[in-house]
Amino acid sequence: MFRKLSSVGYALERLLDLCSPVDEIEKIPIEETCGRVLASDVLSPENLPSFNRAAMDGYAVRSEQTRGASQSSPVQITEHVRVRTGAALPDGFDAVVMLEDSFLRGRVLEVTAELTPYRNVSRVGEDVRAGDVVLGREHRLRPPDLALLGAVGIGEVDVFTRPRVAVIPTGDELVPRSSVPAPGEAREINSIMICSYVKLWGGEPQLSGVIPDDRDSIKRVIKRYLGSDLILISGGTSVGDRDYAPGVLEEMGELMVHGIRLSPGRPTAVGSVSGTPVVCLPGYPVAALASLYLLVRPAVKRLAHLRDDVRRRDAMLSRKIPSRPGYITFARVSLKDGVADPVMISGAGILSSVARADGFVLVPEDLEGLDVGEQVEVHIFE
Repeated sequence: MFRKLSSVGYALERLLDLCSPVDEIEKIPIEETCGRVLASDVLSPENLPSFNRAAMDGYAVRSEQTRGASQSSPVQITEHVRVRTGAALPDGFDAVVMLEDSFLRGRVLEVTAELTPYRNVSRVGEDVRAGDVVLGREHRLRPPDLALLGAVGIGEVDVFTRPRVAVIPTGDELVPRSSVPAPGEAREINSIMICSYVKLWGGEPQLSGVIPDDRDSIKRVIKRYLGSDLILISGGTSVGDRDYAPGVLEEMGELMVHGIRLSPGRPTAVGSVSGTPVVCLPGYPVAALASLYLLVRPAVKRLAHLRDDVRRRDAMLSRKIPSRPGYITFARVSLKDGVADPVMISGAGILSSVARADGFVLVPEDLEGLDVGEQVEVHIFE
């Protein structure tokens, strides 16, 4: 039996207390920075644009010479230059008349619209001025951000290093994914899911080999990864005879939580060794997934200087979701036309239920399920 079950909220608080944002910095080319987080404000070294440029195809003119021009009373101009979008505005000209507002008759341009100074012109520094903060510290870089950095002549930026997250799968029954499992064996699959999410959430996974259900082996692998920013142990975290991970964690450091009121996901444990936060995840894939989303995701995001923004959609339940009072229930659902259809209410080892689901609904621990027709908030799987 678990000595004491903690709430999900309490377990998350204890874990986040152990996780400080990683402040190591590296300078890398902007081509490699998509998804990375800026470690300092980026100042523009130049104006954008660096010259007055035509904002559309037409004719560069002196705006004062278009005074009074209209459809019924065109103005004739002899001083004009044909320009294309993005071209430098010739010296002495301060506006561009659009093609549809002009007609060229020999060397004379008839203009049918009055222009103000710099009409249809992008002025020097209109987009960005030299010395402006282009992007701020802790901004997560996106493809258009990289284009902006390139436009002002920036080729490298300082970013925070990704937090190093050790992923340690354990279990005597586990065999490589390329193997054909014998009766009583199972392919080791949790690590590919865990490592993929760590990358998606801004971390750098460090995968160990499969560790047997052996107390000394688990101790050695934890010691090996104490330089990491977070350690995730998969499997061996319940209360069976060969579930050693929580006991090893307590022996080597501090076991803060062992057992949480989450269904599935109850065997989750949280602690630390020599200041390194450690999370022990259940071996059943769906239980591991529930703990990944509710505990590990916020921790990795904090380490990586990222906001824990979760995509959500409102929907109506097509069927009742039963739940266990006192536990938060992690219910997988599919979404279609604003309707959430429960895929499978129970079954911590039924991984196909996640593949068929678009997200999950959390049933609060103080409720005995959710009824058909209720409005729910669906957390979208990434």
